[in-house]
Amino acid sequence: MPLKIITWNINSVRLRTPLLEKLIEQHNPDIICLQETKVEDQKFPFKPFRDLGYEHIEINGQKGYHGVAILSRLAITKSNKRSFCGKEDTRHISVDVETSTGPLRIHNFYVPAGGDEPDPQINEKFDHKLKFLDEMETWLTGSETNMQAVLVGDLNIAPLENDVWSHKQLLKVVSHTPIEIDKLNAVQKAGNWIDAIRQIHSDDEKLFTWWSYRSKDWKASNRGRRLDHIWITPQLDGKISSVEIFSDARSWEKPSDHAPVIAVLDL
Repeated sequence: MPLKIITWNINSVRLRTPLLEKLIEQHNPDIICLQETKVEDQKFPFKPFRDLGYEHIEINGQKGYHGVAILSRLAITKSNKRSFCGKEDTRHISVDVETSTGPLRIHNFYVPAGGDEPDPQINEKFDHKLKFLDEMETWLTGSETNMQAVLVGDLNIAPLENDVWSHKQLLKVVSHTPIEIDKLNAVQKAGNWIDAIRQIHSDDEKLFTWWSYRSKDWKASNRGRRLDHIWITPQLDGKISSVEIFSDARSWEKPSDHAPVIAVLDL
């Protein structure tokens, strides 16, 4: 059975509930993973999504910042929220759902952006980002990866040369620096994760999921970065039938600066 998963940094779920409803109408996903929901749990807009068939919703939010959520049409049998770096800043949630091929674990992450200066000695935010990645590397092994699992989210790193509009110009810009890329690669290697987007789309193809609000015409300048990711464990290798970056959503009225990423798994 095909299982459609969408991951999207929505940049405020309450502000962009109509856009998410539009996305659901056009793509009808089974599971939706959101980042930057920016709302405390008691104020999350459950009703419009339950009315659309997403009866199973797990959230990890806080007021005004960060926040992740998973909306599912499949029954959730287990959920977990993990804190990183001794902070309570709602950057992770995972769920288990039952599929025709057994349990599927879905991790949803919002990795710290890291600020502007790529030096952990003078930039606390960048130091936090690197330590967050170190904890991901240590934790996402063993029982978390020895099963059918998907990791999605805004990882705030564009690792490949064709994940940014200019590799040379962005080498010293946070999100594409060598130290961040090395640490993200270490997370991927530790859990034997497979980059599902690049399994479908060649490394030679320019792919972006984020375009800055600062650009007057994001489409014309196309100075994007691939910050949003979908990874799978080896147990799902060969089961990704399609991956689409739905860039049309970036042109909607009052859009997020991220585009949704849509993957279909044949389970």
